[in-house]
Amino acid sequence: MNTHASPPASLPPLSAEAFAHVDHWVFDLDNTLYSHEAMVWPQVNERITLFLLELFGLDGLSSHALRRYYYERYGTTLKGLMEEHDVDPDDFLDFAHQIDLTLLDPNPALGDAIAALPGRKLILTNGSRGHAENVAGKLGILHHFEDIFDIVQAGFLPKPERATYENFLAKHAVDPGRAAMFEDIEKNLIVPSALGMKTVLIIPRTPDPFREVWEQAAIDAGHVHYVTDDLTRFLAPLGTPRQPG
Repeated sequence: MNTHASPPASLPPLSAEAFAHVDHWVFDLDNTLYSHEAMVWPQVNERITLFLLELFGLDGLSSHALRRYYYERYGTTLKGLMEEHDVDPDDFLDFAHQIDLTLLDPNPALGDAIAALPGRKLILTNGSRGHAENVAGKLGILHHFEDIFDIVQAGFLPKPERATYENFLAKHAVDPGRAAMFEDIEKNLIVPSALGMKTVLIIPRTPDPFREVWEQAAIDAGHVHYVTDDLTRFLAPLGTPRQPG
């Protein structure tokens, strides 16, 4: 599999007809509803590294190695800390999400594109509800979403675990055959694709220096149906024109 370089805004070329059956739109949060240039996720990364430093007395290099281990074995650092060290998840989430959203600007164009999508819109995130509300609120798009399914509602079982998607679908009565999933981590699209969802991988327009090589997206994976570096542009032809008034 190839990791991304500089692809066009959509691979393969977008066909609106391919989404004509979709009326459930499911979005990841971090690095999906905003670009990495907003410097939100790097701050979360720093906070997680600092949490490990304070908990274990590790230096930066050792913290990165431990995070990679947790990521590969458990899907998230939090799940690894809970399983192996009985860390309180609320303490971790509160600490990790104490970030500055100054560089995150409102995105009315994205809001318009989401509003025009036919049907229901939901957020499915490995972060907390509070973090999702803060970020989506700063973007000016929170009111477009019916609900947020966060890591707490998932029982702290993160994507890409199949049970998390199944619980999400059941809670919100989502038919996966009529749903699309937008996500910036390629492996988190494996289960949605297997369940019958249309999948879209969101990648950065420029290389993300804050993402490790082992986190990079494989854009030619079979469970990735579309790849885009511009979510707003991708969504625009999928919506229905809004009536003035």
